[in-house]
Amino acid sequence: MQSGSVTTPFGRRPMTLALVKRQLTIAEISPGKSAEKWKVFRDASEARISLGIQDRALAVLDALLTFYPQPELSHDHSMVVFPSNAQLSVRAHGIAGATLRRQLAALVNAGLINRKDSANGKRYARKDREGDIEEAYGFDLSPLLARAEELALMAQQVAADRAQFRRAKEALTVCRRDVRKLISAAMEEDVSGDWVAIEAMYIQLVARIPRTPTMSALAAILDEMEMLRIEILNRLEKQLVSENMSSNAAPDERHIQNSNTESINELEPSSRNELGARPEIKPGPKREPIKAFPLGMVLQACPEIAMYGPGGAISSWRELMTAAVVVRSMLGVSPSAYQDACEAMGPENAAATMACILERAGHINSAGGYLRNLTDKARRGEFSLGPMLMALLRALPGSSARAS
Repeated sequence: MQSGSVTTPFGRRPMTLALVKRQLTIAEISPGKSAEKWKVFRDASEARISLGIQDRALAVLDALLTFYPQPELSHDHSMVVFPSNAQLSVRAHGIAGATLRRQLAALVNAGLINRKDSANGKRYARKDREGDIEEAYGFDLSPLLARAEELALMAQQVAADRAQFRRAKEALTVCRRDVRKLISAAMEEDVSGDWVAIEAMYIQLVARIPRTPTMSALAAILDEMEMLRIEILNRLEKQLVSENMSSNAAPDERHIQNSNTESINELEPSSRNELGARPEIKPGPKREPIKAFPLGMVLQACPEIAMYGPGGAISSWRELMTAAVVVRSMLGVSPSAYQDACEAMGPENAAATMACILERAGHINSAGGYLRNLTDKARRGEFSLGPMLMALLRALPGSSARAS
């Protein structure tokens, strides 16, 4: 007997620790255990990369399973199949002989099958007088049954990793689009800041995305892209706050000037007639402020706005107002029109109105003109956000409001 080679139930093969471990695992299969063979095959296919095998090895494993007559792998039946290489080649879609032998060895090394060789190295089955298989020599499928649960867990992990990769890829796509739109909007409206440098950072990040990215590479680039988006949003928010403060200061200044003029005219009534002053207009009744609706109701009625929030979601009024600035630019609404809406309706209601307009963008010819019309109504006290929200809620699929 040659050194390093012993006769085993699996034939005259070099004995390794890995082979001993597999034999012990197979010996531990509990009596009565079974597993649907094609379910196990699907799990092995999902875990192909983790197992270190190629597609052709799976084709050979598929061919081997077709020679197993039972629908389930079971400890109560012999799990040794004994097809010839010619038969295997036919069922493996005409795979070449050398490739077939290489893929069989790969399946053995991956621990999915074992060889059970006869004394002369041939594959065959010895039957008893009743025609039942008494002993068979060929390829043992017992490792598939022994590892059925392990393969199922591996397949689940592969599916989870694939879903995580897909979510990261989609998040990066959304984030890229948002950053590109924000930079374009800032440049078009001459927002103060070095937007050329910011755009260069964006282009550099996009250029770093590999053609076939890994999860780690995607996660790193996504983190940097989200940081860039947050930085841009912070700059735009500061610009918006600055514009609000400037516009709010202007009416106060005019009010002070008008008050001073009236005080002087009261002291000199004759000068008012000489100047041809207009008759005094009595102030009308004070209109009630537009009612603010819950954020959850706005987001339920206007789900489209969420994709323009940080990370594709909105969880606060501040995030809704930030998203409204992006949508305003995208729909071609001028900054002055949106600023007028904020003054007439309040910033929260103006943002909610932009969300409603986005939801109905396909039915509105001019979003800017439509917003100005609503702003004029708000100044006259004729605008209410409630009917717009209720109409959108009724239009939702399966809405209870529609049924009523």
